[in-house]
Amino acid sequence: MVEKMEESPKKQSKEGNKNKWSGHGEKRKSDSGPGGGGRKRLDPQTVGYFRRVSDLLSEGFNGDEEKVIFVDNVLREMEGQATMVAMDMTGSVALQKLLSFASAAQVGHVLSLLAGEAGAGFKAVSCDRCGGHVMESALRQMSRWTEQEEPAATNGDDNKEADDCGTLEEQVLSICNVVRENLLEFIRNTHGSHVVRTLVQVLAGCVGPARTESRPGGKPQHGTLITLKDFEAPVSFWYELKNLSACLLENVNVCVTDSNASPVLQTMLTVCHRKRPKLLKQINKSIMEYLTGISSAPGVSPLLVFFKDQTSSRLLETVIQFSHKALLCDLYKSHLKTKLVDLALHHIANFPVQKFIAASADLKVFTKVFNEIAEGLEAIMAAGHMGVVVQLAKSCVEREETQGPMLQNLLQAFHCAEPATRHASSVPLFLSLYTYELCYPAPEETAEDAPPPQRPLEAICYHGSCLVQSLAKFKDRSLLMNSIHSLSPAELQALGSHQLGSHALQALVTTCSDKGKGKILRKMEGTFVQLACSRYGSRFLEAVWNSATVSQRQSIAQELVPSESQLRSDQFGRHIWPKFGLTHFGKRKAHWMEIQTGESKKRKMFSDILE
Repeated sequence: MVEKMEESPKKQSKEGNKNKWSGHGEKRKSDSGPGGGGRKRLDPQTVGYFRRVSDLLSEGFNGDEEKVIFVDNVLREMEGQATMVAMDMTGSVALQKLLSFASAAQVGHVLSLLAGEAGAGFKAVSCDRCGGHVMESALRQMSRWTEQEEPAATNGDDNKEADDCGTLEEQVLSICNVVRENLLEFIRNTHGSHVVRTLVQVLAGCVGPARTESRPGGKPQHGTLITLKDFEAPVSFWYELKNLSACLLENVNVCVTDSNASPVLQTMLTVCHRKRPKLLKQINKSIMEYLTGISSAPGVSPLLVFFKDQTSSRLLETVIQFSHKALLCDLYKSHLKTKLVDLALHHIANFPVQKFIAASADLKVFTKVFNEIAEGLEAIMAAGHMGVVVQLAKSCVEREETQGPMLQNLLQAFHCAEPATRHASSVPLFLSLYTYELCYPAPEETAEDAPPPQRPLEAICYHGSCLVQSLAKFKDRSLLMNSIHSLSPAELQALGSHQLGSHALQALVTTCSDKGKGKILRKMEGTFVQLACSRYGSRFLEAVWNSATVSQRQSIAQELVPSESQLRSDQFGRHIWPKFGLTHFGKRKAHWMEIQTGESKKRKMFSDILE
């Protein structure tokens, strides 16, 4: 691999010069703008070189020596054009891959090439759509600082390794200085903002994954869970983190209102919650002092305006999520009291309200929060803000005294509280978020041209499933279980085979007593084969199996074994057959009983320990 890449682009250009050049030199200018000028870009020959570098890096290396030589060769080719390489799409991708193979000294060398004089080049590269990814990748390599420092003591090269890591540390500190001196330019820029977020994570001693592995301009998928990996950062990083947080707070007015700057402050809060709780407390206090200190109309809290703003509401969500008890209590008493329903009805403000409900679940003030929101529960549902309702139910799981009132308020909101005979329809209504009249209209109210009634089990929605799953964790689930028992076997099978409904039914069945579970399973007899051959039904059946008693498992197995050919030929059922040990059940039933009894005892023992 090394031999293939040793030939430089300058040498290669001699052979194909006639076809590729027209006497305009090795460098070409960017697309001409109004003034006819622009930044310099890589020539096609060099772009091709780094494309091959990227391909060879994807193949990997046969040994460490080959890797070191290859990286050194590529870095030599970058001399004098590192900035252009980083800001080129092909060069950026190759350089990102190269950094993951580079040593601490090599990463530090790349940063020194990008820095230019006194670190002036960092800003241009960081605020570029391609260069920003290179800066992020280089910063993330700092997580290997301690990994490369530890072996040094055993190899006898501790001084060299310490110097290598020290060089990388110095470059990171140099980036910090440039960022602090040009903070607004960084955090207001789309790409510079991402670099500062990565810098904040590194200074705190935790690093996240790359934004994308596909292309420099790519975006992560919506809803992707970001996980952070901790590492032991140098002591100097702690002071820089504190200085950078102070600079952000000096420009808190920008961080609150700018869509690029706000995530930087949110990242600071997240990493401080993880690593620096005392600093987090100070930052949260400063942010709230600014938000509540702005002048507003008499008798109106200025905080309510920020709750309804798309950018600042996201920052408020993070502040609320990581706030201490005293701040949350003051937030409710001074600003949110009697305003929660109005905020919950707002299309933006309802999201920070959800965070506040979750954060206040273990506070004394939660009872007041619950009573206030419960009064407007039906209006909130009518507005379509089911996230508030689901979060309220989740918080009620931790507060037993609010579970009964919560269930009663839901019954009233769905119009199935009175008469009591309507309670049997509660679970289907909760799952579909339909009121009773839409699904079960009275005969005298049905006009000839009226639309047909809705069928709730055919309209199960995401928030409805989440709501039932939360209610399944309540201490008293008798009303929900009675509603489940009123369903026919066919309806239970349809519910268990539904993508969303199966999760709700699983939560209800697996958390009930063995007696209640047996009652439901007896009613579902005759549907186990269909469930096993269903994509979501097989997952539901496996979850029920794991929580069932030996006698209940035996009943399920007795129904499944006669359909061996159907199960083994089905793409989902074939997984059920070995997991349930059905071959043993059919041929060595006594041995199967011994295995299942042993597993049941183990499960009970571990459940007792966990409880």
